[in-house]
Amino acid sequence: MSIAARELNAIVAIAFREFSRAFRSPVPFIVSLVFPILFLGILGGSLAQNLGGGIGFHYLQFVMIGMMVNSIFMETISGMSTLIEERDKNMTQELYVSPISRYSIILGKMIGSGVMNFIGLAGILVVALVLQIPLGGINLIWLLLLTPVIGLVGASLGIFFIGFVRDSKTADAGSMLLVMPQLLLSGAIIPIAQSEGILGFLAKIMPMTYCIDLARAVFYRGQPEYDLIVLHHPFTNLFVMAGFFLVFSVIGSILFARAERNR
Repeated sequence: MSIAARELNAIVAIAFREFSRAFRSPVPFIVSLVFPILFLGILGGSLAQNLGGGIGFHYLQFVMIGMMVNSIFMETISGMSTLIEERDKNMTQELYVSPISRYSIILGKMIGSGVMNFIGLAGILVVALVLQIPLGGINLIWLLLLTPVIGLVGASLGIFFIGFVRDSKTADAGSMLLVMPQLLLSGAIIPIAQSEGILGFLAKIMPMTYCIDLARAVFYRGQPEYDLIVLHHPFTNLFVMAGFFLVFSVIGSILFARAERNR
């Protein structure tokens, strides 16, 4: 078997392993419902009742899109972080001693985590249906087609993170610390068009800000609310997202592979 074929087989096997493992545990399904209920149903519903009337657009629909992007980031970053836990517990020892590239392991994990995004998205859409949030028709389909691109950015941030992490406890805590500030400051729940000072600066350096803005540009394309909601031109968002992906994935992969060789 050629080296390329061996690496491709390894990537597919690792991705399928991630996908099948998720269906052996009810936790992903429970989390996929709990988070939308908490943030879209309870927090979003409360804010909609107090703020939604004067902002010029359907607030819960606005939050739904932010939660979809946040769910993708949570799943992909968490999926990449499990590499540290599995390594510490020797659950993937056969992978690290096998003659395959560390980069193939990372890519397989990235693909497997990306597929699992659809579990979280399904939970959000179920909650949206219960809350009678307009789903946007064909624009929702375009948004779902965009999710692999968003997943790549989230996964690259996870790769960058594990490049600096050496133990599973730090990985568990750090993955949440990567996601939660972005959830609060990137515009997922609270509009940031008027953010300035330190809050505006933090929003501008967060990858999720541009992913959410692109998702809303796709969802609200051709709608009168577009100019009220979308912050940047879609190509600006894509350019920034591509920059984040390249920097995070290249640096993170090099650091992770180096750490594994030095064990």
